[in-house]
Amino acid sequence: MSPELDTPAHLQPLLAELRFMEDRFHAASHAATPEDFGRIVAPDFWEIGASGKRYSRAFCLEVLSQRAAQPPEDAWVTRDWHVRELGPDHALLTYTLAQPGRVTLRSTVWRRSAEGWQAVFHQGTVCL
Repeated sequence: MSPELDTPAHLQPLLAELRFMEDRFHAASHAATPEDFGRIVAPDFWEIGASGKRYSRAFCLEVLSQRAAQPPEDAWVTRDWHVRELGPDHALLTYTLAQPGRVTLRSTVWRRSAEGWQAVFHQGTVCL
């Protein structure tokens, strides 16, 4: 059974909202912009990349800007989306991302603020 189907019915709208934002967070959507990133990524954000290295918000914004200037030719394929509530204003979004040459498991912690949902942490783990 797909993890997406395991997401409870009452969380399906949140899953849809965070999936949309995740595409902009990674510039996986050609419509993603650095402005999107600035709005949906918390000032205290950090990430552990698939390489195992820790990256700052500023570094991730630079990577997104490069992707926006030169979008990848190959499409990224995502599957197995799931969301879990971690508290009243926090959610964990997980999924699998297939890129040319590798597959990674991804997780993002999202926090609801007055401005809306913002990513506070992200991790990618190579699995293939």
